[in-house]
Amino acid sequence: MMTERSDKLLLAVDLTGTFVFALEGAMTAIQFELDFFGVMVLSFATALAGGVFRDLLIGAVPPASLRDWRYAATAFTAGAGVFFFHHFLLQIPSPLIVGLDAAGLSLFAMAGTEKALDYKMHPFIAVLMGTITGVGGGTVRDIFLAHVPSVLQSDVYATAAMAGAVVMIAGRKAGLSPAKAAALGGVACFTLRIVSVWQRWSLPRVTAP
Repeated sequence: MMTERSDKLLLAVDLTGTFVFALEGAMTAIQFELDFFGVMVLSFATALAGGVFRDLLIGAVPPASLRDWRYAATAFTAGAGVFFFHHFLLQIPSPLIVGLDAAGLSLFAMAGTEKALDYKMHPFIAVLMGTITGVGGGTVRDIFLAHVPSVLQSDVYATAAMAGAVVMIAGRKAGLSPAKAAALGGVACFTLRIVSVWQRWSLPRVTAP
């Protein structure tokens, strides 16, 4: 079970990631001209679906985002803010949006990995849980919009989350404190994601004849 200190750290990282991904989900909804309800649904799903999947898989039920009202409140606050101030937010430069997305991915990947480790999951499974936490919300968002999930066809994204989780676990094995290991993994995930967008890296794919 989690200690009080790790519980507080996990909550802070989780809520920050929730806010960032809720903003992204709501901005995507605005771009697709969804109504207020659609914006709220997409912000909620993008922000919380990955964490729900993670908690269900590791047996942390009911999922934290459904037990603790602060998760839903954070997601809906971000969604409402985007809806009412979208004229300003949609003028944010694209590089900043990419940076926010990379930050959200890093936060969620580290939170997912940390929680899986706290629940005594094997490190390999913890890496998978961190990756699912990071990409689950975006996958659900794309499904709601009737798109092939971008994580399955775009540039380095899930790979960045996975790499960050591996670095975090390696840091823990090397004797770093949980906070320092999480920070190191988060930086690795963020850096890989940003560099992959900048250099237009992508994983190999098979082209249909």
